[in-house]
Amino acid sequence: MKTKLTLEMEATLYAYCREAGAFAVEEVTMPDDAGIVDTLSYQEMPDKSIEWRCYELKVTKSDFHSKAKLSFVGHYNYFVLPLKLYQTVQDEIPPRIGVLIYRPFDAEMLATATEAPSTPGYLTVARPPRHQDLQVPASELTTRFIASQAREVGKAKQMATGLKQYSTDRLYQELKKRHQHYDIYDPDANFYDQFIEDTQSTAVTALQSEIDALNLERHDLQQQLKEQRP
Repeated sequence: MKTKLTLEMEATLYAYCREAGAFAVEEVTMPDDAGIVDTLSYQEMPDKSIEWRCYELKVTKSDFHSKAKLSFVGHYNYFVLPLKLYQTVQDEIPPRIGVLIYRPFDAEMLATATEAPSTPGYLTVARPPRHQDLQVPASELTTRFIASQAREVGKAKQMATGLKQYSTDRLYQELKKRHQHYDIYDPDANFYDQFIEDTQSTAVTALQSEIDALNLERHDLQQQLKEQRP
């Protein structure tokens, strides 16, 4: 499960890459046990060559020291870190690896802004990376980049479809799972209660509408009968 900070950094990095003219996608699995790149970007240069950049996002010191493989396989490779973490681990970062510092926008500044920013924060270059040859074949990077983009498109289509893609039985089973977390001390916070209340309210409203329609029909019939009497 990604933390709120990780999601904020991902969104900001994605916008950063797009603004630079690159295409980016998250969580790209590399071949030959080379790990998973947190974010991989692809950019066509003026001379028609392709430039690949790999980004590893870390939010805590334990995360930075994780045994998970670092997939620095691109032409340029970066750590993306919050400022405090960078200040703690900067001496441990290899010279060839660049560093982007993430800073969230100040809450007071946001409160007075005339236009809301498109990202939760911004990135600055603390250290530029050094160029290296690709550590995996370019064709492999291209194939896996496309596959990861297809995965994200699939997710977006599912979001657009919403709950319509799921059967009633599957939705019912999911609702039963959520009921296991029922909080008897705070019923207002339970989506289960809200669902039942909304369902009952909808049913009552539907019945009332039907009753109103029947009463109106009865009234019209009574008026017709009165008009037909001699």
